[in-house]
Formats: sequence, structure tokens, C-alpha cells
Amino acid sequence: MTTTTVTQARHAPSPASGKQSSLAGTWVLLRFMLRRDRIRTTVWVLSLGVLGAYMAQAPKAYADNEAELHDMATLFADPVTRMMTGPGFGMDDPSFERMFSAAYVLMTYLVIALFSIFTVVRHTRVEEETDREELVRANVVGRHARLTATLTLGVVANVIIAAIIFAGAAAEYSAEGSALVAVGSLAVGLFFLAITAVTVQLSEASRGASAMAGGVLALAYVIRMGGDAAEQGGNALSWFSPLAWTQQTAPYVEDRWWPLLLPFGCTVVFIWLGYFLSTKRDVGASLLHARLGRAEAKPSLGTPLGLASHGLLGGLRGWGIGLILSGLLFGSFAQTMIDAADDLPDDFAQLFAGDDMMLGYLAYMGVFMAVLVAAAAVSGITQLRIEESRGRAEYALSAPVGRSYWFGSHLTVLVVGVLLILGLTGLGMGIGAVASLDEGGGEYFGQLFLATFLQGSTVLAVIGIVAALFGWLPKAAGGVGWVIVGYGGIVAAFGGLLELPDWAYDLNIFGHLAQYPVDDISWAPILWLSLIGVVGITIGLLGFNRREVNRV
Repeated sequence: MTTTTVTQARHAPSPASGKQSSLAGTWVLLRFMLRRDRIRTTVWVLSLGVLGAYMAQAPKAYADNEAELHDMATLFADPVTRMMTGPGFGMDDPSFERMFSAAYVLMTYLVIALFSIFTVVRHTRVEEETDREELVRANVVGRHARLTATLTLGVVANVIIAAIIFAGAAAEYSAEGSALVAVGSLAVGLFFLAITAVTVQLSEASRGASAMAGGVLALAYVIRMGGDAAEQGGNALSWFSPLAWTQQTAPYVEDRWWPLLLPFGCTVVFIWLGYFLSTKRDVGASLLHARLGRAEAKPSLGTPLGLASHGLLGGLRGWGIGLILSGLLFGSFAQTMIDAADDLPDDFAQLFAGDDMMLGYLAYMGVFMAVLVAAAAVSGITQLRIEESRGRAEYALSAPVGRSYWFGSHLTVLVVGVLLILGLTGLGMGIGAVASLDEGGGEYFGQLFLATFLQGSTVLAVIGIVAALFGWLPKAAGGVGWVIVGYGGIVAAFGGLLELPDWAYDLNIFGHLAQYPVDDISWAPILWLSLIGVVGITIGLLGFNRREVNRV
């Protein structure tokens, strides 16, 4: 007893030492985060670094010589393409390094921003939402220790990503331009670390904090689209987007460093604001309080189907709005593809099946949008895992509700929701194509819609696989689902250029349907994929009825 008391006194802060430091325990928390996420963070960092390094090689994979590079430059100088890829610096006198900067860098920046958002939310707001932070803070841990450790982890990860990108780019191109690209990726990553440090103080839910930070990213992209499409090199509107600030450095063209003062300066301001706002709330609370609910619940919430709709429709609505708008944008690219079809390099044209570039583009976009809709489906099933791990599923099942009814209701809402999103996305692409095409838009409208909606069997198969895992191995469901979607996205986007073996293409669940409208519809794979989905859902229901409902 005496030994215990003396030990506690030795480690407890002395009254004479004054108040406990607000950073006490930061190093311990950082070590714990590194230990906990040693695989997750390593995979993210290496994947993003390699992605950026690979993008540096992409122009040489698509164009074999300067003539083909000039043909590609006409495509990326088009206003519609600039909306997607950036201001198009140097496309009037293209080179491989300028093509890398103009056409491929923005994609890497977007994924780095998402990594930063997920990292901060995972290690701050999620910890409060699950009540683990309250237990941690009961020890000798300062108020700012958690946020400081999280930002330190994010900064180190982004520095390593930038270093890998620099190494990959500098091996092929000029050192100064490559350094600008790498430091630009670091600037984007740090900016969204800082933005998320603020949003986790504003929302009491991790989903809300992620949605706010993601909304800033989406708004930045939309503002950049308007500015970059209006004028090559961007106009005044572009300077209101943090994504555009890094691209305004014009790597390999003007090589100007001063625009990076904007994202780095804003990063300092938002990090300070995050710390300041954290002192204005209690652990687990937020500065923006949740809206009060109705005095009496809707009758539909008294049923598993109504409860499932209430929980899933918010996320599906967000995915739906984003994907429908993306469909409109991609559809509006149709006329540009027709205009550039004859001049595109052969290697670049391999991305699109068949001899007709326009039909190949329609088939390509149908598969690509199906990958994104499947991501929405995996996100929905991941939400079920959250419902279970935080005990809410246990509360629902304590009522006279069968397990099959609870799980089946959520899957019903999810399947109907993603199929509706898929159909509306096809309509959006069709409308965008009709609006952009000089002639023949009506014909392509129907083909775009059908090319997208036929992918519903593939999305159903993904749901079936992840649902089966949720029923028997719930911890693996989300990870496997994201691997399926990620692998499918990579093969769908770059499969024609990667020269993979046949078995690698066969592993892509999105690659088994006929490439409509290039090829005729083949019903056999549609039926097989639908059967996989139905069987997977059935297996998942059986497993969920047999295993324990856990909170691990």
C-alpha cells in the first residue's frame, strides 16, 4: 500500500509545479498512434507517394514522342479538360514535365487532402465519440496533447509523401519544378490537416467533421473549376481556391514559389484556430450543437426499415449529389473527346475500348462511375459496423426485432439507394452529353444511361461480398470492400496501359461485363454478378444471425 502511494506521488504533478502542461502526454499519444496505425498509415503514405511518382511517368507512357505529346496538349488545353485537371500552364509549348504538372498533379493532391482529413478525424473526434478520449484525459494528459500528436503524425506523413513524390519526379525532370510539385503536395496536405483541426471542434460527430472538411475540399475544387475553365492559366476566381494556389506555382513553366505562402500561411492560422476553439468546449462536446429532434418520433422510426433509412439516407444523399454532378461534368466532356479523337496518341486511346472513340468513352465512363457508386455502397456497410461497435445496434436488437430484419432492412435501403444513384448518375451524364454535343446527343443520351445502369449487377456483387464478410468477419468487411473498390478503380482507369497479366484483369470485379455500347450486351455475366450479390447477402444474413453482436 505504501509502495503504491509513493509511486503515484512520484508520477503525479507536484502542487508546487503549478498547472499541468497542456501538452503533457503528447509523446506517449504519438507513439500509441504510430503503433495503432503502423499498417494503415504506412500503406497510405507509400501508396500516395508511389501514386505521385507514377504520375510523373504517365505522360511518357501515353505519348512516345513530341508529336503525340502536342496532340495530347490540345486535349488538356481545352476548357472542359482544364475544369478537371487545372489551369494548363505550358500547354502552348508542351513537354513531358509540363504535361505531368498540368494533367496529373491535381489528382494526387486531392487524394492527399482526403488522407489528411481522415487522419485528423480518426485520431481526434472519433476518440471522443467512442468515449476513449475521456478515459485518456483522466490520466496525466494535457488538453492539447491529442491534437498536437495528431498534427505531428499528419505532418510527418505528408513530409514523407512529398519526399517520395520529389524523388520520383526529379529522377525524370528538373529539380526545381519537381520540388515545387512536392512542396505543393505538402502544402495541400497541411492545409487540410489544419482545416480538419477546426471542423472537429465544430461537430460532435465524426461524420459531421469529415463532411465539413470534405465540403471545403469540394468547394475548393468547384471554385478552381470555374477559374481554370474561364482562361488558360486561370483567372481571378482561381485565387480563391486553396487547390489552385499550389497549381499557380506553374511548375516547369514559371517555377514561382510565392503562391505557396498562401496555403502555408492559412495552415498556421487554422491550426491556431483549432487550438483556440478546443479550449471553448468540453470533451465530447462541440461548438455547433446538434439540432433538437422532434418532440415525438415519426412512426416510421418505430420500424427497422425506417430506422435504417434515417441512418443511411444522409450519407447516400451526399454521395448521390456528388456523383450526379460528376456525371454532368463527365458527360459534358463528350464533344471534346470527339474533337480530339483523331489526334490522340494510340497509347492514350487504349483507355477506351473499340475503334469509335466516343462509344469507347461512354463505356469507360459507365465503368468508372460504377466504381464510385460501389464506393458509396461500401461506405454504407461500413456505417453498419459503426452502429454495431458503438452499441446502437445492440439497443435496436434489444427490442422485439429479429437480426435478419435489422440487417436486411439496412441492406434493402442500401441496395435501392445505390441503384437509384447509379441511374441518376447515368441520366446526369446523358444530359451533360446532350448539352455539349453538336449533333447526335439524343442517341448518346440513351447509351450513356444504359451503359451506367447495366453496372448495377457489379455494384450488387460488391455489396454481396462485403455483406457476407460483415455477417461472419465484421472487422474485415470494410477493409476488403475498399480494396475491391480501389483495385477496380486503378484497373478501370489505367488497365489499358499497365499491361497486366490476364489473371490480374480477371480479379477486377468491374471488368467482366461487356463494354457497352462498344460491344453488345451480354446477359450471362450480368446474371452471374447478380447471383453473387444475392448469395453474398444471404450468407451475410446467416452469419449475422449466428455471431455475437460486439462492440470491439
